[in-house]
Amino acid sequence: MRRITAYSDYKSPYAYLAKDPINRLAAECGVAVDWLPYTLDIPAYLGSARLGPDGKVVEESRNAHQWRRVRYSYMDCRRQARKAGLVIRGTQKIWNSVPAHIGMLWAQRAGNDVFHRYHDRMFERFWKRELDIENRAVLEAVLAECGAPVAGFAEYLTGAGQAEHDRIRAEAEAKGVFGVPSILVPQESGEDELFWGREHLDDVRAMLRAA
Repeated sequence: MRRITAYSDYKSPYAYLAKDPINRLAAECGVAVDWLPYTLDIPAYLGSARLGPDGKVVEESRNAHQWRRVRYSYMDCRRQARKAGLVIRGTQKIWNSVPAHIGMLWAQRAGNDVFHRYHDRMFERFWKRELDIENRAVLEAVLAECGAPVAGFAEYLTGAGQAEHDRIRAEAEAKGVFGVPSILVPQESGEDELFWGREHLDDVRAMLRAA
């Protein structure tokens, strides 16, 4: 079966919005999706900020332009989420999604069904503000709920899993990936064609159907 690669990050609302459409596209075109994590460095291009319990900014390193971009992005994502019946609530800080992404890799080792349960629940609960994606115990609970073994996960999280995560990120960047959602479609030449953003899913679909 032909395969495409999809890069995602649990702290990206755009990646959340693209998850189900990418799965539907794969089913329509008869291809398999290799889901991989790509951890965004949000402060590098949008600055950082942290909100207090009252929703007011208590720490920030953003200029006015970056704030306008962030506010528009969340407004637009909520607008698109309503169309899809999803809930997206703005986050109160910039989360470190690396532990959750290592959890993704661990879930994949337990099989496709386990992975998809984990993938779905991580996105849904995080964007409802119901999940701490940095907390190992929380991640282990989700993994167990989804049918993955948790024995050995703590060691994997700080050892082999971290190394695998870093390797995947480096390889993605070598192929031109810089954001999520990103899709790589293999070509006959042996090269991969890169598409960034769910607005290009129709282009991906057309390319797959033409092959």
